[in-house]
Amino acid sequence: MLIKKYFPPTWLAKTFIHLASLLPLVNLYWLAYFDELGGDPVKEVIHFTGIGALNLLLLSLILTPLAKVLKQGKLIQLRRVIGLYAFFYGLLHILNFLFFEVQFDFSLFIDEIFDRPYITVGMTALLILTALAVTSIGFIRRKMGRNWQKLHNLTYLAGALVVIHFFWSVKSELTSPLMYIAFFLFLLYLRKDKFRRWIK
Repeated sequence: MLIKKYFPPTWLAKTFIHLASLLPLVNLYWLAYFDELGGDPVKEVIHFTGIGALNLLLLSLILTPLAKVLKQGKLIQLRRVIGLYAFFYGLLHILNFLFFEVQFDFSLFIDEIFDRPYITVGMTALLILTALAVTSIGFIRRKMGRNWQKLHNLTYLAGALVVIHFFWSVKSELTSPLMYIAFFLFLLYLRKDKFRRWIK
């Protein structure tokens, strides 16, 4: 097949993912440092890293059905690196909030997590992504055996929490979060047979 013949080698695809994930961050913080992000740079930085985490998480979820359609098993090998970048962007998202929004006031930070439901949901998603990132290390994965897959099925829960977090955090113009919710539901629909097996 033409797609199979010209599909890039895995190392090249991973190199592209590294560049595509890191260069926007370098540009973001460069612009922030020189105060070129508009009237509310803190909001821009927090929003950019949050949307980046969501995009990368959804991208990692679409790889499996895409691999089946294109008959490209190599795509599955890219899930780990994209998932790790989703965690990294999510971590930056919450650290930006801690550093710039609440300015290292940890008591206020904790209060915000428990007082604002959308932050509670987002923080729960980040904790799940943290567990998935840590257990993606080779020797930990081997140690966990079959339990590794059970844990990593929480990716779907993390995805649901992230899109809910985005929806709740938007105070106006709901078109974008609703489109993300629709796309996430579509990704779940593609896995309907898998979910049916779980129920049985």
